Order: sequence, then C-alpha cells, then structure tokens
Amino acid sequence: MNNPLHILQTLDCHLSTRSELTLFGRAALALGYPNSPDGFQRTRDVDAILPLHWLAAPDENVDFWQAQQAVNIELQPQGLYLTHLFRELEVIVQPDWITRRVPLAIGLSKLLVFRPATVDLVLTKMARGDDEDLADICFLLSQDSLTPDELRAAFARARVPDVTEIRALFKATQPKVLDIARSVHH
Repeated sequence: MNNPLHILQTLDCHLSTRSELTLFGRAALALGYPNSPDGFQRTRDVDAILPLHWLAAPDENVDFWQAQQAVNIELQPQGLYLTHLFRELEVIVQPDWITRRVPLAIGLSKLLVFRPATVDLVLTKMARGDDEDLADICFLLSQDSLTPDELRAAFARARVPDVTEIRALFKATQPKVLDIARSVHH
C-alpha cells in the first residue's frame, strides 16, 4: 500500500474545486522519484508546503481545508493523516523554490500535486539533521547530481526560519550533506 497516494486520493475525492499541494518529507520522496524505496510508501502522513500566494487566495481555500478535515476523520482509523501543513516561511527552501517545483503525475482529478526541486528537498531535510533525514538526503543526492558547489550556493541562498535551534541544526548539517554529496558521486 502506498500510504501517501492513498491519502492524496482520499483528499481528491473530498475536494469540490481544483486545488494544489506541494509535498515534502517522505511523501515527496515516495511519489516524486520512480525508484524510491518501499519504506517511503509506508509513511503515515503527507507533509506539505503551503505557498504564500496560495494562502492569500481570496476564498482562503475553504474547500481545501474542509476536505483536509474530512480526510483526517475518514483515515484516522487507519492511522493515516494530512496534518503537517507548513507555510513556506516555516521550512528551509530557497526564496525562488516555487519556480522549480516538479509536477507529479499521479492521476488525480481535482488536486494538482508538486514536489520541490531536489535541491530544495535537501534543504527541507536539514532542519533536524537526524540520521533518518541524512539517509533521505543520501537518497535524494543519488537521484540528482548536485555538486558540493551547487549545494553550497543553495545553503547560502536558503531562507531559514528564524528559530535558533533550526538555524543551528541547518549550519551543523551542512558539512554532513557535503560529505554525502562527495561520497555519492565518487
């Protein structure tokens, strides 16, 4: 069972108008890369980045929020949920991340689904710098040839939330990511 796909299919069924979602986390890896490990498909949730322009919509995306609540009620008995929804200023990404989003062709009728470019997904994984996130970064760097110079440029441009702990972890994780990039491509 591909849990992220099941969650998004359920959301799609509850939507009455078109909407969009930009995945990150394991759901983005499971659905955004054709040869992702099976373990990614077992994640119990879908994490998403909500772009500022989307949040500022005149209708406030009421249909999406109602559908999201219905999904969580319907899938709660299965332990699946759609609750980790972050404003783009709450995740580490480059300021122009939205221009590089990758659309995901997963066969939904009302929901347009994207993932950030690989470099921006790497940045999102640097907020904790734990072993699981570093393994995910290793997977991402095996999928897309990002050089240490490209990564350093992304680190310099990254928009990091103004949270002391996140800033410290982001800085501490940079050498680890560069080491992963070197090891993956040698």
